[in-house]
Amino acid sequence: MRYSATKPRKLAHQLSLDLCRFLDILIALSVLIFIAPLMLAIAMMIRAQDGGPALFRQSRIGEGGKAFKCLKFRTMVIDAEARLNALLDRDPEARKEWEADHKLRKDPRITALGAFLRKSSLDELPQLFNVLKGEMSLVGPRPIVAAEVPRYGRWFPYYCAVKPGVTGLWQVNGRNDVSYHRRVAMDVLYAKTIGVRRYVQIMAATVPAVLMRSGSY
Repeated sequence: MRYSATKPRKLAHQLSLDLCRFLDILIALSVLIFIAPLMLAIAMMIRAQDGGPALFRQSRIGEGGKAFKCLKFRTMVIDAEARLNALLDRDPEARKEWEADHKLRKDPRITALGAFLRKSSLDELPQLFNVLKGEMSLVGPRPIVAAEVPRYGRWFPYYCAVKPGVTGLWQVNGRNDVSYHRRVAMDVLYAKTIGVRRYVQIMAATVPAVLMRSGSY
């Protein structure tokens, strides 16, 4: 009698994914309880600087290509979009940099407090609520906006195959210092190797990456 190894492999893979989800909930809840006072203090400081909202909600693409509202502490001025457009209109170098990576090293939209929150990655703490809701995982590709989809090309299905993450291969391997092409390659690699082992490896590498602030701006 011949036996197929396909079903046991699929079962083992699903159990690995279920364990990752369990770890997501356990860690996210524990961290939220521990840092609740810090998050409240950050929200109050953001409100105090200009009276604007503490949270920034942006539509991002999640697992299966479904859109969701990704949460972050607001790090930009209230009229951020207008300032960006004005800068890109008058500065060809800034426009070239923005078109390359959708990032600016010297971004006029970012507040002084926002710059600190970004450098320390504290601006991403509200995404723990996205994790609890099942829209994100603690580990995975960074959630992208619709305008970034063409940059993934034929690799986009790999991005959609997993939940976007608070941290991931890109964050622990250079972050903004890495080209977008390399970032896509890392997302594809993660989708192909997703599991508890990869999850633990990335979580362990996240702490030193955050402390060193590598590639964050």
